[in-house]
Amino acid sequence: MMNMRAASVFTSVAVALVVAPAVFCQTPAPRSEFEVASVKPAAQASPGNLSVGVHIDGAMVRCTYLSLLNYLNMAYDVKDYQIIGPDWLASEHYDIVAKRPDGVEGEKALRGMMASLLADRFKITMHRETRDLPAYALVVGKGGLKIKEVPPDTDDVDNSKVDVNVTGGGRGGTTVNLGGGSSISYQMTTLTAKKVNFASVIDSLSKFLDRPVVDMTGLTGRYDFTLEYSAAELRNLVRASGADASMIPDFGDPTISIFTSVETLGLKLEARKAPVEVIVIDSVQKIPTAN
Repeated sequence: MMNMRAASVFTSVAVALVVAPAVFCQTPAPRSEFEVASVKPAAQASPGNLSVGVHIDGAMVRCTYLSLLNYLNMAYDVKDYQIIGPDWLASEHYDIVAKRPDGVEGEKALRGMMASLLADRFKITMHRETRDLPAYALVVGKGGLKIKEVPPDTDDVDNSKVDVNVTGGGRGGTTVNLGGGSSISYQMTTLTAKKVNFASVIDSLSKFLDRPVVDMTGLTGRYDFTLEYSAAELRNLVRASGADASMIPDFGDPTISIFTSVETLGLKLEARKAPVEVIVIDSVQKIPTAN
């Protein structure tokens, strides 16, 4: 059984896995700025009562209880392992409320404004470089894919409003709603994806394991599937979030892992080395400047 303290951490871990890639999915635009913005450390979460997520409604952008690492993911379209910096980037949480200038719309502008805001309030300096990193390649197995693509929806989507919301967080697990019927649910032993593409869960796999996972499936559709993981892999995920992994107890069949689970989908994880572009944080302050 998962105790309430473990459940609370489990919720924040789940958000860290999927919020950033769901909302910002390309490289940032040239420097632009929000019309007005508030950045402040998030209030301490109490067990079983954690409000976290991203809400974009017209010009207003509200982000709750996200780490600075999450915000950097958003602004620069990178995975956690592509950001080299102090450990606290994943463990310190902040709330941001901001307003876009009138007439400034689109994801590209939003990413640029987020990058500018982080640089200004946290006094971030950084540089990019390429490093050869040990990785796993997610590929289709020799027997072919064993799950079927979910047919695309024909309903129109309102792009002026974007929500990435988290529900649950207790012993019933945590569900991250990505909108449009797409979601990822985290239980103690399983990850259940509905109408999700593999790019949306690739960073989850990286955190469960000990190295980055590169999507080399060539699959662009959306799928329903379930993955099982071990207690050791769940502890990897919790450590990657900056939380205490010792609260996660032993559970389940020790022969089951992410490696065996992806094979049930007709996929395989192959160990390789891959050149990965990374962002190196040269300097950053933990307390944001005054609003």
